[in-house]
Amino acid sequence: MAASQLPDSSWFGPLEPERAARPPQQNPALSRLWRSFMSGRTVVAVLLLLLQAGIYLLGAGGGRAPLVLCVGYLAATLLVRLFARPRAPGRNFDRQWVFTIGVDVAVFSALQLYQQVSALNYTPLFALPVLLASVLGSLLLALGTAAGVTLILLGAAWHHALLAPAAATSEFLQQGLTGMALFIVALITHQLAARLVREEVRARRSGVAARIQSLVSELVIENLTDGVLVIDRRNTVRAANPAALQLLGGRGAPRHAPFALDADPAWHGVADLARLTFLQRGNQLADLAIEHAGHNSSRVRARTRLTPSQDGELQSLCVMFLQDLREMEARLRTERLAAMGRVSAAVAHEIRNPLAAIAQANALLDEELTEPAHKRLSQMVRQNAQRLSRIVDDVLDVSRVHQAQDAAASPKIALDATVRAVCLDWARHARGGRQFGLMLDAGALQVAFEAEHLRRVLVNLLDNALRYASAASDALQVATHASIRGQATLQVWSDGAPLEPSVQRHLFEPFFSSESRSSGLGLYICRELCERHGAVIGYERTLRDTAQGSREGNEFFVAFRSDAD
Repeated sequence: MAASQLPDSSWFGPLEPERAARPPQQNPALSRLWRSFMSGRTVVAVLLLLLQAGIYLLGAGGGRAPLVLCVGYLAATLLVRLFARPRAPGRNFDRQWVFTIGVDVAVFSALQLYQQVSALNYTPLFALPVLLASVLGSLLLALGTAAGVTLILLGAAWHHALLAPAAATSEFLQQGLTGMALFIVALITHQLAARLVREEVRARRSGVAARIQSLVSELVIENLTDGVLVIDRRNTVRAANPAALQLLGGRGAPRHAPFALDADPAWHGVADLARLTFLQRGNQLADLAIEHAGHNSSRVRARTRLTPSQDGELQSLCVMFLQDLREMEARLRTERLAAMGRVSAAVAHEIRNPLAAIAQANALLDEELTEPAHKRLSQMVRQNAQRLSRIVDDVLDVSRVHQAQDAAASPKIALDATVRAVCLDWARHARGGRQFGLMLDAGALQVAFEAEHLRRVLVNLLDNALRYASAASDALQVATHASIRGQATLQVWSDGAPLEPSVQRHLFEPFFSSESRSSGLGLYICRELCERHGAVIGYERTLRDTAQGSREGNEFFVAFRSDAD
């Protein structure tokens, strides 16, 4: 029966909301109670059958009728116990309740009629249907059952009073007290059963809330950028989120817990910190280096917390939080950049005025010079003043907040011609006259980009690629491409090792670098210049053909704004 079709009332009135809200088949407590009562009825039926069989065999009187009645009662209880299922009572008469409470009351009433023949009192048996109605039914059903049983007992007392008038008073008094006791039992039992149901509903809701909280906590931990490890006293990692597994790294890095920290020499620092936490029974903080042979090392800041022990020390667990120090340093650098922005802009403005005076004075002095040596010195002053002027402009471009400008106002330049000129000039000044592959396929296509800005972007990308490329002649390649829609792209590729995911996330952020000697501004400036002209710069790992065959490498690409955009 569907939950929406479940009746919400019993024979004598509506059910409590807690009982009507959940089908008995899905209510473990109600199902257990129902099975216990049905089993109890079967046991009572067996005992009654044995009792009546003994009376019949001993010839104590009563005839075969009570024996046949007990046989039928046992069959009815067995059928209900084996084939019926617990369900809520209906609005009107419910056949299941007829086969339980109704059968019990009818059988026990019939046996009560034979009381005067067999000299047995079956009154205590009426407690069974009253309890059944009190626990599994509504309050009105319980009181109605108690009232019906009381009327039956008083009717039996009246019948006995007709046969033995001398004992009528005591008989009526006894049956009246029994009926009152049944009313009290019905009321108290129903209140206890209703409280049990309420507690179960409350516990079920608390369990659902706890499961939801557990799922939310797991989801949050799984998506944390900081690593989380749960370690026991044997240095076995019982739980680890993806960020922690990524920070631990290694060629044979585990994909899930549990695993032993002693399995990899690179993790010994983490294992030692966990041991120290258990030994001193206190929180620890340390900067650790995780170095794998043949792989990039990572530096992490580890914080440990010890869970409270419930059953002794052996139950305590060490929770370790791992933070990538490079990400922390990148955030600090970003904050530092924000603070330096206003200062650098002011300093650049202050430098510009004396720099202009120096350039002007040098120009006036150059007019008076006639010696070639003096002319060369004046030219050096002019060139360096111009260089300083460009640096001042760059500082202002990086540090100040740019006002939005129309990318369509950028001048048009021939992409292939500009890239060729910049690459050849860079190759002459590169270390050892570095050779590289140049594949220009954009034709005469022009892009909206200032030539000097494109030179800066390309030189930065070439310097970055040269730093990680191998010594092969085609280990560094520059290519251009034009799509059918007129979308031009520039690619700078090198056969360097793949970048770590933690590095990739912060490639274009200011002051972030995988090398301690780098300022971390090169790629950031490239991104700023590209965005100013409506272009997009990015990174991906790609395959390219080399003299040694197809090889993977790091590719930085610039997608220029097309005229259709």
